[in-house]
Amino acid sequence: MTVLERAFNQVYTKFKLNLYRRIFNRFEEREATLTAVETFCMEVIYALDHPTINQFAHFVQISQANAAYKVASLIKKGYITKERSTQDKREYHLAVTEKYMDYYGISYDYVRLVVERARHRFPPEDIAKLEEMLQVISQELMPEIPLPQRKEN
Repeated sequence: MTVLERAFNQVYTKFKLNLYRRIFNRFEEREATLTAVETFCMEVIYALDHPTINQFAHFVQISQANAAYKVASLIKKGYITKERSTQDKREYHLAVTEKYMDYYGISYDYVRLVVERARHRFPPEDIAKLEEMLQVISQELMPEIPLPQRKEN
């Protein structure tokens, strides 16, 4: 493994471990109403930014029936809603609720914290280069995982 691979893997692992620690912490606090699998489903739905059930099922490579079952459970627990498409009234998009963001969206706070620390640690030209490199990595070097352009909240 090269130094770059090792460094990249360490950063990726730390972000994953932060997510896992947060999930287990919710179980410890008895606030968790999502299973680990449901939490991963929520992470995917959030990342796909208002997917349809079919888009969610296709992305995670499960049957439409299995996806519908998982979605129904998440709706019942109040973590997502279905919103009617403005283009096709027969289609519904999945939207993450404030309940999810309040209780499980903490990992995004960690990303902000790490970025803020980087901004204090590195000169602006290094941050600009890092931004450019991350965009190239995401958009060009990871074509297997397409992400929609997120609408900023």
